[in-house]
Amino acid sequence: MGKFLREVRAELLKVIWPARRQTVLYTGVVLASVVLIAGIIWFADLVLGQVIGLILR
Repeated sequence: MGKFLREVRAELLKVIWPARRQTVLYTGVVLASVVLIAGIIWFADLVLGQVIGLILR
């Protein structure tokens, strides 16, 4: 177990972690993308629901 944890630590030291500014920026891009895609899906659902409602009347 000790060897495993030492190897994990060694690997984590090799990782190039993003700067705080990059992390905040990328998080904003992801959130904006999620909101945009959710809006597109909501609108498509609304339109298709109306179309199917008209067809089934």
